[in-house]
Amino acid sequence: MPYVVTDGCIKCKFMDCVEVCPVDCFYEGENFVVINPAECIDCGVCEPECPAEAIFPDSEEIAAKWLPINREYAEKWPNVTAKGDTPADADEWKGKPDKEALLSPNPAAR
Repeated sequence: MPYVVTDGCIKCKFMDCVEVCPVDCFYEGENFVVINPAECIDCGVCEPECPAEAIFPDSEEIAAKWLPINREYAEKWPNVTAKGDTPADADEWKGKPDKEALLSPNPAAR
């Protein structure tokens, strides 16, 4: 049962989750991070670290839609192992619903 990042992360991208992942299974896009479900070991340490409350086990209903999205972008985006800069307006986006349309398909520019 891997964990999945949902749209709560879009445009927030706090990345506290990345810092605690023992297997480095996060991949970074321009305004979102995803978990590679094939690499996730289901330890759950990332879930409570997410200030946006955007991470869920794939067994939860909210995660079903996001599992294929995490899988797809984990194959396209670069692996990230350290917390980057939080967007200046992250707190403004935190908690806003239905952000899927704002998901950028572009990888992070590092």
